[in-house]
Amino acid sequence: MELIDVWVPASAAREPGRQAPRAGSAPRLEGIHHLKVHVTDVRRSALWYQRVLGYRPVMEFVEADRLVGYGLDHPGGGTFLTLRLDPDHAADSAGRVYFEMGAADKAALDELACLLNNLGEPHGPVLRTPAGWLLPDLHDPDGHEMRFYVTGDGAPTADRPARLHDAGPQAWIEQLDRLDLT
Repeated sequence: MELIDVWVPASAAREPGRQAPRAGSAPRLEGIHHLKVHVTDVRRSALWYQRVLGYRPVMEFVEADRLVGYGLDHPGGGTFLTLRLDPDHAADSAGRVYFEMGAADKAALDELACLLNNLGEPHGPVLRTPAGWLLPDLHDPDGHEMRFYVTGDGAPTADRPARLHDAGPQAWIEQLDRLDLT
């Protein structure tokens, strides 16, 4: 396995009881643990995520006898979601792309688009982008936009990089190589 170069702050070596990370190493990560979505109405949002995307409530968050959130899992292995009652943050993030979920392949995106049509949920078309197949423009009850990208065949990889701007991926990589991050 090839390691990437990582900037290691000099201060890390001076912290008592801590060993500085080795230059050229990166921590082991296991993907995304969960996404927290701020909502104006916890029950309404939980029902929407269940009806539209198949999520199931598995945790309740109660503070002072008041329901303030749900934890939702997905039977197909989708990212765990937490819905948190926070109307101010929900309003601040409305209309923005809140998160982008993965789908196995274009057929899964087509199936999702069909399901959304049957449910009367507005969304964009399944389309090919430089970053792979995409289903954009699905909005939850608080107006957070979700996009769905193919993570399997057709997704960019190190062996098959995507062209994301006019200069091309190699120019972008060369530009990063020129940055002095020390």
